[in-house]
Amino acid sequence: MAYREQDLAYFRTLGRQRVPRIMRAIGWILFVGIAAMSAFLLFTPWVQTTSGFGSVTALNPNDRLQEINALVPGRIQQWFVRDGSHVNVGDPIVQIADVDPQLIERLQAERAQVVAKLDAAQVAVETAEIDLQRMKELFDEGLAARREFEQARIRVEELRSRVAEAAAELTRVDINLSRQSVQTVRAPRDGVILRVYASDAATYVQAGDVVATFVPDNVDRAVELYVDGRDVALVRAGAQVRLQFEGWPVVQFSGWPSVAVGTFGGTVVAVDPSAQQSGRFRVLVVEDMDDPHPWPDQRFVRFGSKARGWVLLEEVSVGFELWRQLNNFPAELPGVPCTGAAPCRVRSGSPA
Repeated sequence: MAYREQDLAYFRTLGRQRVPRIMRAIGWILFVGIAAMSAFLLFTPWVQTTSGFGSVTALNPNDRLQEINALVPGRIQQWFVRDGSHVNVGDPIVQIADVDPQLIERLQAERAQVVAKLDAAQVAVETAEIDLQRMKELFDEGLAARREFEQARIRVEELRSRVAEAAAELTRVDINLSRQSVQTVRAPRDGVILRVYASDAATYVQAGDVVATFVPDNVDRAVELYVDGRDVALVRAGAQVRLQFEGWPVVQFSGWPSVAVGTFGGTVVAVDPSAQQSGRFRVLVVEDMDDPHPWPDQRFVRFGSKARGWVLLEEVSVGFELWRQLNNFPAELPGVPCTGAAPCRVRSGSPA
C-alpha cells in the first residue's frame, strides 16, 4: 500500500480519478439485464404447438355435401328450386317425365290386361271351389272316386296360384306406372340447394345422373387440419386445439395461449393413420364445449371456409424452445401416453 501511495505521489491527477457514474450505471444495467434474461429463458413457460391449415367440414359424413340424383331416365319437366333455395324435408326439387311419350299408354294397357287376367283367375277359383265342394259331398256319399276328389282339389290350388301371380304382376305394373309417369325428386332433409346442374325442360337425364347438390342444415361442424408428418406422432385424440377462422381478426402470442385473442377452442377427435397425397396427415377437430368462446354461427363460418389450427403440446421453458428451434429438433414428446387408463394431457388457451 505504501508503494502505491509513493507512486501516486508523482501522479496526483491519476489518484483522484474515479469510475464515472454512467459507466457504473451501464454495468449494473447489463448485469441486471443478463440476470433477468437468464431467469426469463430458464423459468418462463412456453407451450409447444404444431400448426396446420385446413377447412370447415361436417363431423358426420351424412351431413356433408350431398348429390341429388335422378332415379329414372327421363326429361326435366319442371324445377321447383334454384341455386341457393332453402328447402324443408319432403319439398319437391325437380320433376322428371319419361322420355318415351307412349310408355304411359302402354303401361296403362298392360295394367288393364293384367286386371282382366286377375278377374278371370278369381272367377275360375270361385267356380273351382264350388266344384270341389260338390265333389267332396259326392265323395263322402260314395258316389265319386278319391282320384276325382283329389284332382278337383289340385285344380283349386293351381287356380289360386294363378291369382297370386296375376296380383304380383299387377303390383309390378302399378309400380312401373307410378315411377315412370312423373318422377318427383324431393329434399331428403332441411337444407340449401347449392347448385342446380340440369337446365330447362329440354334436358334429358339418365338414372343416377346428378341433377343438384345439397347442403343440410343444423349439422355438427368440424375442422380438417393437415399437419406435417414430423409432428403427427405428437398429436393425440383429446388434445386441445386453438383455431383461427377465415375472416376473423386474431391477435396471437406464440407459446402463451392464455393471452391470445380471437381464436376458438377445439378438441382432436381423430388422426388419420395414413398420409394424404400431399404428405400431410389429416387431423379432425370438433368444437370444445368447455371453451368460453363458442364457434361463430354457421352463417359466418360456412362449410369450406379456410381455417388454421394449433395443436397444444408440451409445456417447456423459453430457453429450451429457442434451443430446439435453432437445432430444428421436433417438439417434446408427451409425458403421458394417450390410452384408456391414462388420458392425454391437454391444456387450454390459444397459441400463435
